[in-house]
Amino acid sequence: IAPDEIVKKGLMKGMGIIGDKFGEGKAFIPELLIAAKAMNASMEHLKVYYEKGEIQHLGTFVLGTVTGDLHDIGKNIVRMVLEGDGWKVVDLGNDVEPEKFLNALQENPGAHVGLSALLTTTMVNMEIITKKIKSEYPGTKVFIGGAPVTDEFSSAIGADGYFEDPHHLSKYLAGCL
Repeated sequence: IAPDEIVKKGLMKGMGIIGDKFGEGKAFIPELLIAAKAMNASMEHLKVYYEKGEIQHLGTFVLGTVTGDLHDIGKNIVRMVLEGDGWKVVDLGNDVEPEKFLNALQENPGAHVGLSALLTTTMVNMEIITKKIKSEYPGTKVFIGGAPVTDEFSSAIGADGYFEDPHHLSKYLAGCL
C-alpha cells in the first residue's frame, strides 16, 4: 500500500471518525489521546516517506503555549491531531515569547500559528503575540485555543479563529487548502 494511501484512507479517516465522535460528545479526551498516540506511532514509521518527498505535508503550523503559561496538555493534543492529519507542526513548547513565534515564521514562510493558554492571566499574551505576528507577517492566520478562550475573545484580539477542539481546527485548515 502506498504511504499516502495509508495516511489519507486509513489514518486520517480514523482520526476523522474519532474527531467527529469527540465533537458529538460520544468520545472523550482519553479516546482522542489514544487515537492520537496511535496516529503518531504510525506517522513515526511513515516519517521516512515525508523526508523522501513521497508524501507531502498539507502545510506548516507553528504552535506554542503563550508567555507565562506552562500548561501544554491541550497544545499537545492539537499537535498530535494536526500531525496525524498530515500537517507539519513546529511545536515551540510552553512559556513561548513573541520573538520565538516570529523566528519560527521567518523559518517557515506561509505557516499558520496556534496559540494556547489555560490561565486567564496569560490570555493577554495571546493579544500581544497576535498583534506582533499580524504586524510583521500580515497574511499569517493566527488561531487561539484553551479552556478560558472564546470566539468573542478571538475576535477582540484580532485572531483569525477559535475552535473548541483540535479536529474542528484541522477540518477548517484542510478547507483552506
